[in-house]
Amino acid sequence: MSAAVVAAACLALLCAGFEVLRRWAVRLDNFGIVDVGWTYGFGLVALAAAAGEGGWAPRRWAAAGLVLCWSARLGTHLLRRVSRLHPREDPRYARLRQDWGGAFPRRMAGFFQLQAASVVLLSLPLFLACRNPKPGFRPAEIAGALIWLAGWLGEALADRQLAAFKADAARQGQVCDAGLWSLSRHPNYFFEFVVWVGLAVFASASPLGWIAALSPACILYLLLRVTGIPMAEEQSVRSKGEAYRRYQQRTRAFVPWPRGTRP
Repeated sequence: MSAAVVAAACLALLCAGFEVLRRWAVRLDNFGIVDVGWTYGFGLVALAAAAGEGGWAPRRWAAAGLVLCWSARLGTHLLRRVSRLHPREDPRYARLRQDWGGAFPRRMAGFFQLQAASVVLLSLPLFLACRNPKPGFRPAEIAGALIWLAGWLGEALADRQLAAFKADAARQGQVCDAGLWSLSRHPNYFFEFVVWVGLAVFASASPLGWIAALSPACILYLLLRVTGIPMAEEQSVRSKGEAYRRYQQRTRAFVPWPRGTRP
């Protein structure tokens, strides 16, 4: 089965799935679940790509395994967070309700479909790796897997440290300034980017693999300019005020780095 056919089938399935998810979000009156669907969606694409492509089987399932592990961990983490906060909605979507006003339901329908398309487009490294027929793992693939592992472990640690901080009743309302969060204001976003770099490096050993660099580039743009750091910073300043502004002054925004030193 060709990559185009697999991608088209994944897109059709995801579009239908995200429409079902949107209707569920309407019933719950909580659109934060779109992030859960987006993350789990990559796991479904990974299975389809590994099963449907014609490349060397160990490479197909190794690439799919990387994506599945990331999807399962982060998706479950987000599902627990949405469940814990419900019926309160993620501040990002609560803000969109205000900004979009009466157009919010209609625009969210398009937003959900955009998420379905983005899952397929960002899965480019996976498709490239899964269609590579050459037997044997290349050095770039081993390096990519190791980079992916560093990102996966770093993101998991950052999420765990933040969850532990928020679970401490004595620290309610305070700024998390411990562990990785003392080195970066958004270490989870940084290591998320590292995960995608690892996948792109893994795919770089395949024909046309250089195109895979588009995925981490898009993720970096989203994290730095769109739905990542800008919205998170705005919400943190609004909720924590001067304490967060002081945190901004002493802590780097993205790349973890010891305070008082130059990168």
